[in-house]
Amino acid sequence: MNEVPGRLDISRAGPADWPVIHGWAAEEGWNPGDRDGVSFFAQDPDGFFLGRIDGEPVSAVSVVTYGPDYAFLGCYLVRPDLRGLGHGLATWRAGLAHAGGRTVGLDGVVAQQDNYRRSGFRPAHRTIRFTGTPERPGPAAPGGVVPVGDDLDPVLAYDRTCFPADRPRFLRSWLTTDGHTALARVVDGRVTGYGVVRPAREGRRIGPLFADTAADALALFDALAPGAGPVSVDVPETNAEAVALVTSRGLSAGFETARMYTGPVRPFAQDRVFAVTTLELG
Repeated sequence: MNEVPGRLDISRAGPADWPVIHGWAAEEGWNPGDRDGVSFFAQDPDGFFLGRIDGEPVSAVSVVTYGPDYAFLGCYLVRPDLRGLGHGLATWRAGLAHAGGRTVGLDGVVAQQDNYRRSGFRPAHRTIRFTGTPERPGPAAPGGVVPVGDDLDPVLAYDRTCFPADRPRFLRSWLTTDGHTALARVVDGRVTGYGVVRPAREGRRIGPLFADTAADALALFDALAPGAGPVSVDVPETNAEAVALVTSRGLSAGFETARMYTGPVRPFAQDRVFAVTTLELG
């Protein structure tokens, strides 16, 4: 690429660029997972963009595609000392073009939600991050929780009911990446929920947590978050049972985002979503 000195040049980012994006996300207090990039790029290796000035990264965005109808925007970041100069908007536009005619979702921080509305996004629900060291009040939750084994198909099938697009490439990585623990609840031979916990900059992150019922979700949560140490869970505020679950375990509400879409999405079982997978990829 022939760069013009002082001009913003936007190009696709690769795995070698991920530490820059990961570091910026950590500085914003988003507490990214330690190995998120592996699975993010597995889903759409062409969906990540960096803006550079004189070769130095200054802005980022991801627009990850899921099939022909759906994409998700995340990792929208600008280096703090270069904000307000239009670099973010230019990078946003370049990344958004990757979505083509797909409906695009995002989880927007409060400060940016008006800007997202002006770009055609409409809010669906708030998502609240709950964080804390889980307590264990009351009787033990029911069992039936097992590690996700080599046969991922039952979990992939369950995920299709809880997410607005099929995402087998992402999940095959997310469920098996080193450091990630994936558990399913199985009742009478049928998957009734699953969840993943992973290490992050601060403590551990649980996501997704999908389950048929609050009892299924509780069994999974307790198995995913045993022992000492903080965990963080991004909970759709519209799922009252999910909010009750994490507060019953002593977690406290922190920052919020809004799930927003540019258009219709495939119907999915929103009542089964006790925690979203990740704010970056949906």
